Formats: sequence, structure tokens, C-alpha cells
Amino acid sequence: MMECQKDKFNIPEDIAYLNCANIAPLMNSAAVAGKEIIDIRQRPYKITREDWFKTVEQLKKNFSQLINCKDFNRIAIIPSVSYGIATVVNNIELNANDEILVVAEQYPSNYYSWKLLAEKSGAKVKVVMPNIQSKYRGRIWNQRILEAISPKTKVVALGNVHWADGTFFDLDQISKKTKANEALLIIDGSQSIGALPFDIEQIKPDVLFTVGYKWLLGPFSLGLGYYGEYFDNGKPLEENWINRKNSKDFENLVNYTDEYGPLAAKYNVGQNSNFHLVPILNETIASLNEWNVNNIQSYCKNLARRPIEELQQLGCLVEEDDFRAGHLFGIRLKSTKDLRTLQELFIKNDVYTSLRGSAVRVSVNIYNDENDMDRLVECIKRYLKIK
Repeated sequence: MMECQKDKFNIPEDIAYLNCANIAPLMNSAAVAGKEIIDIRQRPYKITREDWFKTVEQLKKNFSQLINCKDFNRIAIIPSVSYGIATVVNNIELNANDEILVVAEQYPSNYYSWKLLAEKSGAKVKVVMPNIQSKYRGRIWNQRILEAISPKTKVVALGNVHWADGTFFDLDQISKKTKANEALLIIDGSQSIGALPFDIEQIKPDVLFTVGYKWLLGPFSLGLGYYGEYFDNGKPLEENWINRKNSKDFENLVNYTDEYGPLAAKYNVGQNSNFHLVPILNETIASLNEWNVNNIQSYCKNLARRPIEELQQLGCLVEEDDFRAGHLFGIRLKSTKDLRTLQELFIKNDVYTSLRGSAVRVSVNIYNDENDMDRLVECIKRYLKIK
């Protein structure tokens, strides 16, 4: 059984940081790696030709291991999920009456591009709503998603969990229904990859994107994407030198080529060698692989179990276990008119969470302990007494 890893982070004992879904704290070892590369950048003559490629290749291999991708050449370096979504939309043609399926209150970066594509093509963005009145909200929501996928569906775009409250979407069943209708499955893994196990070979998405600064515990402005076979012959969003075939041959870069590097290489963002950030993300993903994401999810689920039961006894609404992630969950109170008062109470007591929609979003990780959870519950108890 995994133990708390707070000693690997620089979080004071009097701080209950329950907000990894917003931005993760940087591991001590990652901070060291970052400082080392900054020192090297002061002496650029120490950066070799191989340094432009080897750390990026290692990053792709580390990420491939994390998601059980058999070929690291299917991984691309991206600056953000919105960039990745733009590359996908750039390679999809839709007709009038085609449908793009998303879930209600989906993260904006995985909505706006689909909206524009629909407006351009005459297609329809179909939003699947939850039943907010039911205690089986997540179960019913998943069933509605499956029922909404039809021969009209050309794209299903969603996350493994909902970013606002951690509702779990059964991608195994969704993938099967999507493929049966010959639609594309586009996954935003920003709130799951690194904390919730994900298997490319099992889910078989057409694309998977994630950011580095949340559950990968890494830096801002750096993310990763997996591109399936559908996009092997696609068009990149930008043209840059390092994505072309034989880009390691610096002397012959003057001899232009129409060929790209293998598979997803064409989708890499320019300056993907990123000497400042790639070593940091390599360090954090290597640690995640060492810890094993299954162990991380189990730790988070066990840590949250007792506090959730206590909150439910207080009348708070939390999604049922089978349709809620262990690392991310939403707490809904009977009255949501004055949640900012609760947030002020959290901050006053050094408890850090987020308000997202009608939920208090709590996101735990391996640096959290029972004391953090007790302080969360105590703040909510005080708030309920005030109300």
C-alpha cells in the first residue's frame, strides 16, 4: 500500500492543499532538475546537437509507459490541450446534420473549437446533460451519453472525468459505442492522466491530450498528445524544421523536404526541445511510473473515503463511488447561494480548494494526508452552522 509522499514536496504542514486540479505543486526533485537546466542555459556551449532530441524522445517514452502506448512515435509535444484540439479540428471535415457529442459544462478548451467547426460545416454540437436531481447522477449521465451516440455522431469529445466535479465517464463502454458508429473519440485527459489509470490499448481513443501542470505534476506551457492511425496522414497546425524527416542532420537543413518525421512527429509544437521544461516533465512522469498510477488512485480513494462518508452524513451530496474519481470529487451543499463565504472560510484556515459550477471541487494527491481532509470537513461543518 502506498504511503503519503509529502516529503517529496515543499508543502508546509499547516497548509491543506486540495487543489491539484487547478495546478500541482512542483516536486522537490523536479525543482532541482529545473534549476540545473537553467544553469546550463547560462552556458549554451554545453548544449550538444543530441540534446535537441534525446530528452524529448525520453519524454515520449516515459509518457508512453504511463498510458501503455506501444509506440512512442505516436506521442507529440504540445503547449496546451487547446493547441492539440486545434490540430484535430484541422483534420476533420463534417457535413450538415453530422453531430459532435460533448457533455454539459465541458472544459472550454474542449468546446470552443468544436463549436466553430460546427458553425463552419453546418454540423451540430450535441450536449449531453446530467440529471441533477438524481442521487444516481453519474450513472444516469453515462447512460445518456451511450444513448446519444448514433450514426449521426462523427466526434465524441470528453474527458475521463468531469473537470468540475470528478464524475467518472466509462470510456471503455463509450469507446465501444463510438467505434460501432464509426465516430472519432477525442479524450481530454487533463484531469485524469497521472492520477487515474489509462490504457491506450484498452480504450483505443483516436486522440488523447493532457497538460503537464496538473496530474503529471510538471510545468506550465507543456503538454502531451497521443495520435491514433486516423491522423497518420493529417496536416499539422504549423510547419517547423524539427518535425521534418532527418531534422537531426543540421548540415542538410538547407535541403528542404516534404516528408515529416514518423507518425505523430508532424504534430509537435515548434521549439519542442524546450530545454527549460522538458527535463522537469521527464522527472515527474518518471516518478509517476515508479509509483504506479494504480497505487496513486488507490491512495487517493482511500484518503477520501472517510471524509466523504462524514460529509454525506451532514447532508452534502457527493457522487456515488462507482461514478466518481478517487482523486477528484465535487461536494454539493443544499444551498449554493453563498459558496464564496465557504471559500473565504477555507482560505482563512489555509485549506485550498476550488469552486466550479455548483460544486466545491476537491482534488487530492499523494502529498495529502488525513489531517488535510479533517481540516476540509471541519471548515464545512463550521459553514453549515453559520448557515
